[in-house]
Amino acid sequence: MTGASIRFPHLGIVIEHLDKSISIFGFNIAYYGIIIGIGMLCGIAMAVHEAKRTGQNPEMYYDFALCAIVSAIVGCRVYYVAFEWSYYSQHPLEILNLRQGGLAIYGGIIGGFICMVIFSRIRKASLLLMADTVAPALLIGQIIGRWGNFFNREAFGGYSDGLLAMQIRVDEAAYTTQDLMNKAVTIDGTQYIQVQPTFLYESLWNLGALIIILLYRKHKKFDGELFMMYLFGYGIGRFIIESFRTDQLLLPYIGLPVSQVFSACLAVFALIVMIYKRSRLKKSIHKS
Repeated sequence: MTGASIRFPHLGIVIEHLDKSISIFGFNIAYYGIIIGIGMLCGIAMAVHEAKRTGQNPEMYYDFALCAIVSAIVGCRVYYVAFEWSYYSQHPLEILNLRQGGLAIYGGIIGGFICMVIFSRIRKASLLLMADTVAPALLIGQIIGRWGNFFNREAFGGYSDGLLAMQIRVDEAAYTTQDLMNKAVTIDGTQYIQVQPTFLYESLWNLGALIIILLYRKHKKFDGELFMMYLFGYGIGRFIIESFRTDQLLLPYIGLPVSQVFSACLAVFALIVMIYKRSRLKKSIHKS
């Protein structure tokens, strides 16, 4: 094999060889899974830290994490399969084959939230306070988790010659498009597609959202506000970034990207809730 695995030509970064997995005792473990696992652990640590900071029982969040991780993984897979049903209806056994990829973050958020609703009722905890506590944890998990796409050479956008343009070996890319192939470049005998690293865009966007939430958290006006900020910030970012992607899940018959539609709905919903809650608070202050 010749030629670097990944290149950032305008940044002068060349990664000569980057495997997608590591072999331990003859068993291949995907770096994607390792990165996701690290993201989950860091997210749990953040949620526990927030629980301590706000006077909650941190042990409760360890218990919640066990349930939420399973629910999130199931949600990720169900969401993806639902919008790729034309394929999975013909290959039902592939539904359980997670090693081939096919996890959608929005499905994980939905699955995790459903778990949180049930968990909060069973443990008689405040759902909205729990939501605020896990908001920074979700962002940390997503910031780190997106780098799993880097190792998999996936979740990238169309052709770009911008500062952050990334070149991926054609034979190592998870997928490609005719447009990318038409604009492919050959360097030292190796063919590369040149793409927008949308996984990097989303990771950086989420880092900005995390910083804003961490700076604001001591000033929040109502329980649930931090979670609404998360939904609004992530929704806006994902709506924009999704437009660059080349691997979009599409709504049947309509043909619109599922994640863009869902992102827009989440952002609008969160904005309406925040405006409504703040207006109610202002009215109550004036009355008093």
